[in-house]
Amino acid sequence: MFVDDLPLDPTQDLLTFSRLEPGPDQRWSTWPAVVPTSRGPQPYPPWVVTSAGAFDTELGIVKSGKEADVYLIERAVPDDPGASSILAAKRYRGAETSDFHRSSRYSEGRGMRNTRDSRAVGRGSAYGKTVAAGRWAYAEFEALCTLYRLGVPVPYPVQVNDTEILMEFIGTGREAAPRLAQVRAASDELKAYLDQTIEILRGFADAGYAHGDLSPYNLLVHEGRVVVIDLPQLVEVASNPTGMDFLHRDCVNACAWFARQGLDADPEALFADLVARMF
Repeated sequence: MFVDDLPLDPTQDLLTFSRLEPGPDQRWSTWPAVVPTSRGPQPYPPWVVTSAGAFDTELGIVKSGKEADVYLIERAVPDDPGASSILAAKRYRGAETSDFHRSSRYSEGRGMRNTRDSRAVGRGSAYGKTVAAGRWAYAEFEALCTLYRLGVPVPYPVQVNDTEILMEFIGTGREAAPRLAQVRAASDELKAYLDQTIEILRGFADAGYAHGDLSPYNLLVHEGRVVVIDLPQLVEVASNPTGMDFLHRDCVNACAWFARQGLDADPEALFADLVARMF
């Protein structure tokens, strides 16, 4: 527990906490257990609950994927309605993970300090898969922090702990925002979404990155705003031998979907614009 997380009267507050215990599908908040570097950018948004007396309550699963599952979590202080927020908990699977087969192409140009871990990941051993799960969780957390600081519309990254990232839940109440692929909208709305998607790609390019796997399935639309998600494979274009290929694919995938909706979206012109911004 860190001093900054303690209430003004820690003795009284901790005595109160000691009479409480998490119930079914609950745990103590993991916020005090992580080091400051594993927390999101400061200043923390006002909705982030930092109390050591908060509970994390599991509300169900949002999405199941090949490499990670996303759950809905409520972090709240008992009997304090003002200290409550809904979070998305993305949990990378460990040794049982069946699919990190794409990782080598995305991670080219990145280093791994621990040579034992590097060899284990390369062999695909059970330990290596556990290392890979944590590696991808921290990679995505760092990507979210970087892009959030740059003003790219991404979920605010609250914290990372082992193979779990807690982040801002994009949605209303407990209902997740729809993916762009699910949206049915008028042409003027679609044009606004296209413009926002292009700005997202420009934000990546200005920082030297490609998303690496951009599609209408990892762009959310919430209250007219496009938010990009699923960022563990964020590619450093200059250091990755296939970085330009990833950048071009992002352009093609995004423009192809908007073109099918009847909009004028030229992937080659977009790609040229992004490359010009990088170099």
